[in-house]
Amino acid sequence: MALTEVGIRSLQPRAVRYLVTDGAGLAIEVLPSGKLSWVYRYRLNGIPEKVAIGRYPATSLKSARQKRGELAVAVGQGRSPAQEKKDAKAAVTVNLTLREFGEKFFAEMVSRDRKDTRPTRRYLDREIYPHLGNYGMADITTADLQKVIFGKRDAGQPASAGQIRGLLKRIFDYAAGSGIVRVNPVVSIPMRFVSQSRSRTRALSPQEIRSYLHTIYRSNIRRQFKLALHIILLTLARKGEVMLAKWSHIDFETAEWQIPEENSKTRKPHTVFMSTQVMILLRELRELAAGSPWVLPGRSSIHKPFSANAMNQALGNLSFPIPPFTIHDMRRTGSTLLHEKGYPSDVVEKALNHTIGGVRGTYNRAQYGDQRKEMLQFWADFVDGIAAENGVTVSNFKRSN
Repeated sequence: MALTEVGIRSLQPRAVRYLVTDGAGLAIEVLPSGKLSWVYRYRLNGIPEKVAIGRYPATSLKSARQKRGELAVAVGQGRSPAQEKKDAKAAVTVNLTLREFGEKFFAEMVSRDRKDTRPTRRYLDREIYPHLGNYGMADITTADLQKVIFGKRDAGQPASAGQIRGLLKRIFDYAAGSGIVRVNPVVSIPMRFVSQSRSRTRALSPQEIRSYLHTIYRSNIRRQFKLALHIILLTLARKGEVMLAKWSHIDFETAEWQIPEENSKTRKPHTVFMSTQVMILLRELRELAAGSPWVLPGRSSIHKPFSANAMNQALGNLSFPIPPFTIHDMRRTGSTLLHEKGYPSDVVEKALNHTIGGVRGTYNRAQYGDQRKEMLQFWADFVDGIAAENGVTVSNFKRSN
């Protein structure tokens, strides 16, 4: 049955992509994201092929049918529209430099798939382009890449080296899939030579929590970071959720912080119930924000938040008298100690903004608002008590610290 404009607009996405045919080889592909793309399917010498025509509605039904007619003529002449399109694309991109292809990768892959593109942008501009930006993609060797990746590793930053290696691998994977390079030179640099992955089991003990807070507040890092790191510990929120928080998300009257779906890793809105201690920390951050809409406005402009890696860098400059840990370990610390205190797992998981899996997660839609509110206040009081064991309470961490 032939398609109509009304029928196309009524198509609904499903869990997997599917095709709806118009006839004579023309079909529209419906992606899980809801995007619609035209494809022309045909046989050449008995072999099935297909070629993309364009996105709907930019390419209308009438235009798609007209293009299908043109392509059918080419097939009738023994030509392959799919191969011709591939050859044309390769001819345009064959001499691209890493900088040129990196920008293509950034526009077509990173900007489409990543909520926060700033880390990728920073690695491209500061670490990759200065060394390799003017090299032709096909001319770059494993040795060239090693100089950049191992140079960062040998400078004492193995985690950043691992991030750079991962970004370069994705770029060259995309280049190989686009016909720009024949092989990916990054695969000859195993991650184990760059950075050892950290065990995801680190949870701080009460004594380590005290050292963590005392070291932070006695350091010379920015006051906003001290308060934000403290808030992450007390709310069990993710670092990215704190970095992207706006004052419009914070309600001091109800003591609730609403994390919108675009800032949530689960892609669902989430409510953080704020303890008395968190409210105090946020009020000070509001003063420091100087009218910015962001809870943590950046150093160069109050109209932009800090970069995603700024807090990691600040923390990395401190010397803690305890074994290494990450900011994310604060969430595991809270989960571990709250479970030890007898709080139900579902309540803890909901406070962490985790998706509960299995049958229990399917049928349990409870939000546990009252329980989470009580639990997070208990947790803040518990952390206060830990910090006061050496005679220094959190409330005594003055602005001068």
